[in-house]
Amino acid sequence: MAARLLNQVQISFPSSSVNEGFARAAVAAFLAQADPTVADLSDLRTAVSEAVTNAVVHGYGDRIGVVYITVKLFEGGRAVVRVRDKGCGIADVEQAMEPLFTTGGEERAGLGFAVMQSFCDGVRVSSRPGRGTTVTLSKNFSQKKADD
Repeated sequence: MAARLLNQVQISFPSSSVNEGFARAAVAAFLAQADPTVADLSDLRTAVSEAVTNAVVHGYGDRIGVVYITVKLFEGGRAVVRVRDKGCGIADVEQAMEPLFTTGGEERAGLGFAVMQSFCDGVRVSSRPGRGTTVTLSKNFSQKKADD
């Protein structure tokens, strides 16, 4: 049986790099209601940063578009964050997810998806060239001990 949805939020904002911090903070503020550990919340904040940065840098490049985020919180402490853009899309998702692969030039390390995978319990990427990309991050928050 699927876990019951407890709450959700949707936000959208221009794909300007200055909004990456806003996205990270907004997602963390919403998820605080689940009382996650500091480590779990930090992990998800980092993964959201990477997903938003990918949308800004790779999805839209030199033009401004819109980044859409949906955050869902489920019974049992499971969070699902969907970061979506309507940018250029990814022709080969499997290749794009390989560590060190980048289309962003020499200043990019090509580790965004690897970072997301290391901090989340699940990362799913769907994309259509010319239509955009959706990155879905899932994280099961640890249960705090009584003395935390």
